[in-house]
Formats: sequence, structure tokens, C-alpha cells
Amino acid sequence: MAVNLQIPSESDIFPVAGVEIGVTEAGIRKANRRDLTVFKLAEGTSVAGVFTRNRFRAAPVQVCEAHLAAGGPIRALVVNTGNANAGTGAEGLQKAQDTCAALGKLLGVPAEQVLPFSTGVILEPLPLDRLTAALPDALARLGANEWFNAAHGIMTTDTLPKIHSRQVQIGGRTITITGISKGAGMIRPNMATMLSFLATDAGIAQPLLRTLATDLANRSFNRITVDGDTSTNDSFIIAATGQSGLNITSPSDPHYADLRDALGAAALDLAQKIVRDAEGATKFITVRVEQAHNAEEALKVAYSVAHSPLVKTAFFASDPNLGRILCAIGYAGVDDLDVSRLRLWLDDVLVARDGGRNPDYQEADGQRVMKQAEIEVRVALGRGQAAETVYTCDFSHEYVSINADYRS
Repeated sequence: MAVNLQIPSESDIFPVAGVEIGVTEAGIRKANRRDLTVFKLAEGTSVAGVFTRNRFRAAPVQVCEAHLAAGGPIRALVVNTGNANAGTGAEGLQKAQDTCAALGKLLGVPAEQVLPFSTGVILEPLPLDRLTAALPDALARLGANEWFNAAHGIMTTDTLPKIHSRQVQIGGRTITITGISKGAGMIRPNMATMLSFLATDAGIAQPLLRTLATDLANRSFNRITVDGDTSTNDSFIIAATGQSGLNITSPSDPHYADLRDALGAAALDLAQKIVRDAEGATKFITVRVEQAHNAEEALKVAYSVAHSPLVKTAFFASDPNLGRILCAIGYAGVDDLDVSRLRLWLDDVLVARDGGRNPDYQEADGQRVMKQAEIEVRVALGRGQAAETVYTCDFSHEYVSINADYRS
């Protein structure tokens, strides 16, 4: 069940000039479901991406990285669900390349101008014949208003589509930002088992967009975790079509900060939606660590709390067994941590200070917070000025059931 996940109506999703989308059924794994999505990008669009750091990077990830590194234009994206084309060796790599060649031929562009993406079951051969046979139908369905269908078409164990769309005024122009994401399990930073596609009609120079994509990922998709597993296929793509007439070539541009912040808000919203729809989640949890010596230390503590199965199951049960949080902080790897300076809050409730339980803390107050659908865990380490935030969820019985039956 999704936790306060808001889905915009189709009328509230703004098309991005220069982006057309087609969604169809290819029967990749199951019949009668939308599982193949094509994005066609206008000439002149800048594209950048951030990908998984898993050493078993899926074949499509490897091809995407190679095509982007070549430095040429990118004119299309092709996304299939139901099969990850990961752990498939040289054959899988060839199939990812053949996918690009097939779509490129239909569009009249070189294969190197196509980026492939796959998500689904690992270690199974990609049914290339079914995928390529469905490409003409996907192209026949190309349209500017297909973001809603695309959000459904890239889902796997997601229960709801994840969409962000807004328009902002920058430099006297109306700028559109629309994006979708998918992901519900195998979620951990660097990145998560997720795909996300974000587009804007602002123009951003290619070198700047590469830097911006990494910055956005670090502030959004690399700040979420569900179960501590980093997948093989994670990909975040940002496309800037330039169709609005606003073009930014340097961070010193007076409009760059406004555009960066608007795109950052979109990426963070899409990332948080993944956690809100995490497999079996009933609670959305923000873990904020303050007064750390540096950002690395803050993240180390935040992820230690966010990854702990004991902490996450306590949240599911609404059980204020908060010693589990202190335990996770203690084994986070901050070897010289002075616990007598640490303070721990659940929302507005001060739970621990001076190395132990706050004398004024009442378990009823902790339980009140634990019963909420949205909870903030705040930790002050008393060591410096750095602060970082991570977003996670609880662990429920449903998480086990979903993953036990994933291939059924």
C-alpha cells in the first residue's frame, strides 16, 4: 500500500515540447500489459544520465553509458519491463545493441543515438523478437500527452504510477518540467532499482547537463533506501529539449539556479514517491542527521538507521522500541562518537540525551508518533555543522510476500 502518494490527474500533466512518447504491449513477460515504452526526442535535445554502481551492471546500462560517452546526439529512449536483461553476458549485450539498431532503423537514426532500458527479472534472456516486433506499434502511438501511460508502462512491482509535472516562470518564460519514475524494492542509493526519466523544455548545454544530472541524483535518488539492495539496472535520465527558448550554458547564468532548484524539486519528489510506494510499506520515514563532523559521517549514521531491519520492523509494529535506533547509530562506524553529546528525536519528542533516555520521555509519546503514516527521526551528533537527510520506509509482512512471489 502506498503512503500518501499523490498521482496527478492526466489534465495536470504538462507535455514537454520536443518529447513524444508511445506505449504498447510487447508480451515481454506477461500478456495484456503495457511493457514497452518509446521516447522520441527532438533534434537538438541534450541528454545526460546517472547509472547504478553495481558491478553486475545490466547490458542496457552498459550500452547507455557507451552511447552517452560517445558524445553524439540522443534521439530516442526505449524501455521494457518484465525482463532486466541483466546477468545475461555477451548475448544480453548484443540484444541491447540490437534493440537500439531496430529502433534506430525505424526512426532513421544511428543505433548510437538510442538509449535502451530494461527492468524486471534478472538472469533471464531478453525476448528480443517480441520487443522488436512491438516497436512499430509503439511508434504509431507516439504523442505528446502520453506521460501518464508511460508511468504505467514502466512499472514492475509498483502499485501506483509515479509522476511529477509542473510549470515554473524563469527568465520571463514558462518552463515545463515533467518526469516519471518506477521502483518499489531493491532500493538503496548508488542508485536504487529504479528508472526515472525527467524532461524539460529548457535548454541546457550538454557538459552542464552531465554535471547537473549527477548533482540532482545525489540530492534525490541517492538519498532513498527501502531494503539496502542496489540493483543492476538503475538509471536516471534527464533530457533538455530547449524548445521553450530558454537556453543555459553555464552555472553563472542568472537563471541557472532557479532551473536547477526546480529540477531538483522534481527529482526529489520522484525519488520520495518510490519510497512511498515501496514494497509493503505502511510508513514513510525521514531520517535526518545533524551536527555531524562532515556529510559522509552524517550519511553513514542516517543509512545505518534507515537500513536496520530491527528499526524498520519496529516502525511497522508502531512499537517504540527506540533502543534499536540508538544501537544502529552506535554501529554506524563513527568510532570516536561521544554518545553523551547525542540527542535523538521522534518528530517533536526528545527520546534520548546525555547518553541515555530523556528523563521526561514517556512511551505514550513515542507510540503516538510511531502510529503516524509519516515520521521523522532526527539525530544530533554534537560533532559539527554537517547535516544530511535520507528517506526510507518500514518493513511489513507484505514485503516478504511480494519478494517471495516475484517470479510467479
